[in-house]
Amino acid sequence: MTKTGPLFLGFDVGTQSVKALVIDAEQAKVVARASRPLSLLEGLGQGHMEQHPRDWLDAVVATCGEVLQQVDGAQIAGVGVSGQQHGCVVLDDQDEVVRPAKLWCDTATAVEAQELAERLGRPVPTGFTASKLAWIKQHEPHNWARIRRVLLPHDYVNFWLTGEATMECGDASGSGWFDPSARDFDAAAMAAIDEQVAGWMPPLLPAGAMAGSLAAETAARLGLPAGIPVSAGGGDNMMSAIGSGATESGVVVVSLGTSGTIFTRTDSVVVDPDGLIAPFCSSDGAWLPLLCVMNLTGVSEEVKGLTGLDHAALTELAAAVAPGCDGLLWLPFLLGERVPDLPNATGTLLGIRPGTMRPGHLYRAALEGTSLNLGLGFARLRDLGSAIGEVRLTGGAANNVLWRQILANVFGVSVRVLHETESAALGAALQACWSVRRAAGAPELTCHEVASPFVSMGEATEPDQDAAASAELSRRYRRDGQRLHQ
Repeated sequence: MTKTGPLFLGFDVGTQSVKALVIDAEQAKVVARASRPLSLLEGLGQGHMEQHPRDWLDAVVATCGEVLQQVDGAQIAGVGVSGQQHGCVVLDDQDEVVRPAKLWCDTATAVEAQELAERLGRPVPTGFTASKLAWIKQHEPHNWARIRRVLLPHDYVNFWLTGEATMECGDASGSGWFDPSARDFDAAAMAAIDEQVAGWMPPLLPAGAMAGSLAAETAARLGLPAGIPVSAGGGDNMMSAIGSGATESGVVVVSLGTSGTIFTRTDSVVVDPDGLIAPFCSSDGAWLPLLCVMNLTGVSEEVKGLTGLDHAALTELAAAVAPGCDGLLWLPFLLGERVPDLPNATGTLLGIRPGTMRPGHLYRAALEGTSLNLGLGFARLRDLGSAIGEVRLTGGAANNVLWRQILANVFGVSVRVLHETESAALGAALQACWSVRRAAGAPELTCHEVASPFVSMGEATEPDQDAAASAELSRRYRRDGQRLHQ
């Protein structure tokens, strides 16, 4: 067992898994890690994506137990939580979960999102939490009548850890009922759902604040000492920003996971009149303009499942196919899509010709289609004035050499891979460290000062001779995609 300290524990409660990671802040290294898979509830209708919050807690307990086999729990000085954004957890008057959580990828709430947008005169993405709460009101009045508290996924885990209900500004900015400019709740947005909603909201926490301390009952279940400070935490994108070093301007992070995200830190709010870029708050006191696409690694996973080949074999075959896949173009909207806002769209293969329905062509088309969709967001972020210096890739898929090259060509800039793939869990641990140190007498300490020693990257992948072909492919993607979904 490692004998170091003080240590900080970060949890990332995602869609596919819960991850735990422990850092030694003095030595700037990760000293323990663990993960447990999660699954979606089965048997739901088209577009419904849900999980039960108790599954998150069970996985938190399991991963905590595993990391405590690697480090001494008595040396853990703080805990931070990252959670999947936009989920909706509703509690009754006994603080019991009323129904399973509707998740970010749930598109069954498209009608409610559109209705809220019309009432407010601004875009309300289908994925945002507001549409899910409105959906419960419309479709489950028996559950609606029981609601007394509304939390986001990471808020719920914090509530379980501390016994204190809170909401953090970064995560709250993805709810649809929050004003990022004011870093406060939007009363009109809450009233557009129902006049009761404002009364169901917990207190807001500013960046660097504490959510509370580890409650005795939960501490016993985790095997940790009671009273450990628990930081405000945040959404997975906000925590990933900290863990990837997007705590200074000019750093653009592209996360390649179940969903795909592009974000950067800014010193003022960035408002996109088209609603493609979300004007999120960061969890270090700044802002985090962000684009999120719903379809990313799941598209290549479909090819893997269809062909029976693993990703390494498919990548080798795809590398032998010329950019553009001999005319095969994949609009990768298997789950519908948030950007562009096409919640009811389906995936579409265009340009099918003899010889193109082969594993290598299909796999490259999946990588190109998802990269081109990310490219729309990258270009939009730049058009809105965000500084673009260094582009960093994170997520397991970033290790695919071919995919990195495709992204460099689509973006038209070099990209580098972050060595730590679990940037959200790392960010949660780093935020806990930052918050504890600030509370202990270093109020001027910045999150960047804490995070930067942990950030390391591989060599840059530069745009190559295929960049021109990628630019032409981007134009085709825009044209054909717009035509098909008008």
